[in-house]
Amino acid sequence: MLRDRFKVPPAEIALVEDQLRAHTIVARPAAPSDVPLRDPDDAWVLASALAVGAELLVTGDKDLLSIAERAPLPIVDPRGCWDRLRPGR
Repeated sequence: MLRDRFKVPPAEIALVEDQLRAHTIVARPAAPSDVPLRDPDDAWVLASALAVGAELLVTGDKDLLSIAERAPLPIVDPRGCWDRLRPGR
């Protein structure tokens, strides 16, 4: 189970999930991002994150993660997100 990979108490994971769900925004960007990406659909994902002013894009998509260094916002995998949000950081 994915929760077991993080090796943290279920209550801490639930707290982070609740915080993330409380801040969900659905964006409708006018155009895809102009950052070069292999998958054209990913340009819309990136544009959506930018349209809402996201501070962080969390994804397991390897194409999006591969452009993290040149992206206009931080792009991390779920572990990277956990490392940023975990209590005591």
